[in-house]
Amino acid sequence: MISALILILALGFIVIGMPVAFAIGIASMTYFLLPTTFLPDSIAVQRIVASSQSFPLLAVPLFILVGHLMNGTGITPRLTSLATTLAGWMRGGLGQTSLVLSALMGGISGSAVADAAMQSRVLGEPMIKNGYSRGFTGALLSIGGLITATLPPSLGLILYGFLGEVSIGRLFIAGVVPGVLLTIALMFATSWVARKRDYKPINDRLPTFREVVAGFRISFWAILFPVWLLVGIRFGLFTPSEAGAFAVAYTLFIGFFIYRELTLAKLVDALMASVRDIGMIMIIILLSGAFGYVITFERVPQTIAEVTLGLFSSQTMLLFVIAIFLLVFGMLVEATVIVMLLTPILVPVITAAGVDPVHFGLVMMTLVTFGGMTPPVGVSMFTVCGILNCSYKEYTVEMVPLVVAVFAVVVAMILFPEIVLFLPNYLMG
Repeated sequence: MISALILILALGFIVIGMPVAFAIGIASMTYFLLPTTFLPDSIAVQRIVASSQSFPLLAVPLFILVGHLMNGTGITPRLTSLATTLAGWMRGGLGQTSLVLSALMGGISGSAVADAAMQSRVLGEPMIKNGYSRGFTGALLSIGGLITATLPPSLGLILYGFLGEVSIGRLFIAGVVPGVLLTIALMFATSWVARKRDYKPINDRLPTFREVVAGFRISFWAILFPVWLLVGIRFGLFTPSEAGAFAVAYTLFIGFFIYRELTLAKLVDALMASVRDIGMIMIIILLSGAFGYVITFERVPQTIAEVTLGLFSSQTMLLFVIAIFLLVFGMLVEATVIVMLLTPILVPVITAAGVDPVHFGLVMMTLVTFGGMTPPVGVSMFTVCGILNCSYKEYTVEMVPLVVAVFAVVVAMILFPEIVLFLPNYLMG
């Protein structure tokens, strides 16, 4: 009961506009000040400090820095050119290009909101000028960023793996197949809308083999990055944290010596933006350490596990119920907050039910990230609609076919766990 009140207190602070880190921190500290709590207050401070003493956590600031560095290296326009070559011949060519670009950027930016904002600035107005409605343009560019949440190096998967003590390497590899399936499903939905509205291709024919090779050649170094990432983790060349350090060095090398578009001024801008983002995320992580300790000390995961295992004998039914809860919660609260609050609670529950935490991690991150693209408080929705000057009502109506495509993939992931687990089991055993 006390832990439930602490959770409600934290959510209440968030609702009234308090910064997330302070909402979680104050709610957690309240527990140690209660007269019924016999734990010394110093434990709260110890847990906050202990949260920073994690080698896997180094991956977070490193991959955030990589995402910002990529903006100044010239990689984005090269990937846009490749995506146009690969998908521009399809119905709704610009829309299809945006989805292929999301898949290509997924292994680089690591952030759904960053991907959606970048694409809105690059492709938003050209799509509208080519006859796409503002609502569908915004919905497609926003939900297309969901692909980024599954493909490595997803920041959400890093946080989930850290908080749930799940192999980040397996999570990275497990995200490849769902990311590809999301791309295909969203491309089918876009094609269906384009056929109804006669959205034209931007290329009048299929690309020739020579054009495809030329497109891959100019973006070769960018495409090679996620390949190096997965190969390095698979063969033990580096851990996910060391992969982050490798990614920073790789990006600097490409920017300064290969493409020669990364300047010292752009480097300073990337460092400044990274410091702001890292500070925001890390203070949430640190203060959530005390919250996680309270949840564990009060035996909340064990209690929920006992109740749910008594109610649901089927793993599939349990996953569907949790999925609905995560979807609704994700529509109200930012994805990072949900990961911080619920991962320590839900991972022991699903593990006790016999569900692989890697499988659950991909389902969870897909749903809570998708919640940020839906009303009423989706961060990605607000970002894209603000850039494109699109009404939230039009956005909501136009997103329906894309929502159906996302739900189809999530249902398949729940019903057929091998979709998620096949690749990590095959590569890592």
